[in-house]
Amino acid sequence: MFSFLSPQAIHFGRGQSAKTPALAKSFGNNVLLVHGATAQRAQWLVTACHDAGLQVNTLSCVQEPSLPDIIAALEQIKGVNPDVVIALGGGAVIDFAKALAALIPCPGPPQDYLEVVGTGRALEHAPLPFIALPTTAGTGAEVTKNAVISVPEHGIKVSLRDARMIPDIAIVDAGLMQGAPKRVALAAGLDAITQVIEPYLSVKANPMTDALCVQAIPKGLSVLKDLVENDSPAAWDEMATVSTWGGLALANAGLGAVHGFAGVIGGKTGAPHGEICGTLLPAVLESHLRHAPANSEINVRLQWVIDQIDTSFGSQPGKSGVSGLRHWSQDMGLRGLEKMGLSLSDFTQVASASAGSSSMKGNPFTLNHAELVDILNAAR
Repeated sequence: MFSFLSPQAIHFGRGQSAKTPALAKSFGNNVLLVHGATAQRAQWLVTACHDAGLQVNTLSCVQEPSLPDIIAALEQIKGVNPDVVIALGGGAVIDFAKALAALIPCPGPPQDYLEVVGTGRALEHAPLPFIALPTTAGTGAEVTKNAVISVPEHGIKVSLRDARMIPDIAIVDAGLMQGAPKRVALAAGLDAITQVIEPYLSVKANPMTDALCVQAIPKGLSVLKDLVENDSPAAWDEMATVSTWGGLALANAGLGAVHGFAGVIGGKTGAPHGEICGTLLPAVLESHLRHAPANSEINVRLQWVIDQIDTSFGSQPGKSGVSGLRHWSQDMGLRGLEKMGLSLSDFTQVASASAGSSSMKGNPFTLNHAELVDILNAAR
């Protein structure tokens, strides 16, 4: 027995972004468009919306969203009363816009609605209609039911979460993604791969999420090098698929230890989420290998994942694919935890905070404090 949540519609493929104004108009004429730090990159969509007779107000998301950013944005757009919110950007932009779409109709202080640091207050009203156009192939935020928000006062990232926060429409157009800087492509690709591996190994996996992950894991691993090293159009098309399928999988099956750590480390260091995930993934998989009982279902699943990594990254004699993935990622510029700003003295506190994170509940093994610290040391 299981449930499966998804957007009302996913429009997938190059050129699909041209549909955005017409789809937005189905909700009304007043658009709030949230974009990244460079407004010029969103001008094509502003122009297209104007040409379709829509009124457009824009808002910039210049960094991964924080609670102060959310509060300031809500104040800035008072009186705008949008009929629909559109997000054009990476996972941070989509999460920022998703949070605004959820909070604009609700009367309470934003912090009340957050996990961990809030009071657990439920959204009193449904979010505004929301259209997501991702410009990176990594987070899958265009199909998930939460928005990740940092709370500087507590040095942590937490979620605003509600099943109604899944975007009404996701438009996944790889043409919006290609040409990203290598460091962005690397972090996004590793994030996308992590987000199909963890739901497959999660204690909450179900037949629908398994079907997505079994297709996506080898697909993502097989194109990662070509995407990062060559900016290959075909690789971007494939990784866009992996990212969206990963978002659907994690929204329905949860994640695991990589993401359990990532929220805490991201809140403490400000390092990019995908980079943190990419650095932690090999260490977490090695931890799983130490825990998985022989002949158990989780061992079978884990060995299959390792086999897929070996196929793409196990070319060096005597080295596993997991080791190969780690070293290739480092050669491409992936930093370890210390270079991201996490000191050895932070490991104990990070391990304690991560143990209680929502993502850790999906991990296939319960990890004690020493085991959590061991993972951090392996990723340092």
